[in-house]
Amino acid sequence: MQRAVLRLFQGLVLGGLMLPGGIVAAAVCPQPQSDYERVYCEIIAGGGGGSLPSFEDFRRNSLQVQALLLKRPAARLGIDLAVPERATPVAAEPAPQPRSVEPVATADPQRLPEPQGMQGCSLQGEVIDCGHRRYRLATNQPNGELASGVLAERNRLGLVAFSGDSSNEAELRQYLSDAYDRYILKMLEIGLGGATMSFSEFYHNFQRHQARGVDYSERMEQTFQLLKEDKRTKVVPSRLTDRLPQSLTYCSGIGARVVVCDDVGTNWVFVTNS
Repeated sequence: MQRAVLRLFQGLVLGGLMLPGGIVAAAVCPQPQSDYERVYCEIIAGGGGGSLPSFEDFRRNSLQVQALLLKRPAARLGIDLAVPERATPVAAEPAPQPRSVEPVATADPQRLPEPQGMQGCSLQGEVIDCGHRRYRLATNQPNGELASGVLAERNRLGLVAFSGDSSNEAELRQYLSDAYDRYILKMLEIGLGGATMSFSEFYHNFQRHQARGVDYSERMEQTFQLLKEDKRTKVVPSRLTDRLPQSLTYCSGIGARVVVCDDVGTNWVFVTNS
């Protein structure tokens, strides 16, 4: 406890000046609302946040990605990084229904219908068995198993900026569905299939950026580049949580090779090689 207080005090002094009221964390970390956000603020207060994104960028990531970003700087400062299965926000926003509840029309004939595409399939722990095809849970991959050049700076996430009417729910969900599909495929490409955000998180992050006049595609590009940098220089555990989905209710297909499941709090990606 004394060590944590000392780190917080060290953070109060910026260039020899103490902030009014003696609360520096409020300047860098306004109102942390989860365990990971509080750890982020402790790392900043301890002077170990050089590799971390801004607080606003950090909190827009999934819990799995937040854990990935915090792991090394927390270890360097001797800060225990508990891995709660969910963060506990002070005030949670109402979550949109998962995509499997409200299907989005698509011209891709290979895309699994939602949720009817999972009919005839069974969930067996880390495997979804559909008889003719088996999907296995994706984990974070060692860099040696990745395709050449995927972690290079030139490899971009490449989300298209939204240019439609944000008040048109059907148009917005079509855009976000397409953007999310690309995000999942690119995360798999750089070996972070075990550290993806759910569609609900993706949706809410977009809404927050829109409200602030920030281009979501650009912000996501910045995050993607940071993740690649961390992937190049740090060892990533194959799995960040031992939890598994309990049913196929909220699972949907991306093309013919990928199935994504989420319970809003946790996201799982399953991939087939067939």
